[in-house]
Amino acid sequence: MPEIPALTPGPARRASGEWPEQSATVHALRSAGCVFAEDEAELLHSDATSPEHLAELTARRVRGEPLEHVLGWAAFSGLRVLVRPGVFVPRRRTELLVDVARRALADSSGRQARVVDLCCGSGAVGLAIAAGRADVELHAVDIDPVAVQCARQNIPASIGEVHEGDLDGPLPARLRGSVDVLTANAPYVPTGALRLMPPEARQHEPRTALDGGPEGLDLLRRVVLLAPRWLARGGSVLMEAGGGQVSELVAALTGVGLTASVIRDEERDATVVHGARPVATPGLD
Repeated sequence: MPEIPALTPGPARRASGEWPEQSATVHALRSAGCVFAEDEAELLHSDATSPEHLAELTARRVRGEPLEHVLGWAAFSGLRVLVRPGVFVPRRRTELLVDVARRALADSSGRQARVVDLCCGSGAVGLAIAAGRADVELHAVDIDPVAVQCARQNIPASIGEVHEGDLDGPLPARLRGSVDVLTANAPYVPTGALRLMPPEARQHEPRTALDGGPEGLDLLRRVVLLAPRWLARGGSVLMEAGGGQVSELVAALTGVGLTASVIRDEERDATVVHGARPVATPGLD
């Protein structure tokens, strides 16, 4: 596997012209309501290639575009992940999903591990899991062609394969019953709560990546139902979820013959629901 670059933004190339003081950029961002104006200004100055470019980036951020769309990348699990307008921005809380996936793969050390990432968006989750191992066969899936194109930039063929389609629909049949870890950062915001999200998410990220239906569980329920036919014995399905959705997901996982558990990280305000296929599962073998 080729080396995946760590998150190391390089210094800006000072091409020509007079550069504004960073404090001026901080003031513009703070006036626009950016909470972390100092940090954002530092990143904008670092990535800008000219004073004109800096002015363009700052104006886009002041207009409310997500910082990651403005920069063209997001910091995720120590990596710089490419993102583009119209693609869901990976959140820090989702790093818990990666951490749990890596732990679930620990027992497969020394052999080829198969990982499937559904609703992959930019491909950040699958990329971060693969970055931790040299022997992962990765398959990432998204229904949005814009997200698929972005994920293919992040996940070259040497690392994994990105499929376009609805959940497990485009997965190769040969993977049935052999997947070690299946992750899903599916949309789980209840439709009625979308209006409470920050404007930069509501206005600049695709609704299909946010709207989980009336209870936020439409896609997560489908993931639970499809997981058993893909998981290897001892394999895991991992889903990010909201706190109020945990009990129903645990019951659903138990109902399809999987052992359910919940991992919570208060610092990152993150919840992962874990379904494990027992090594011997009556009705699934």
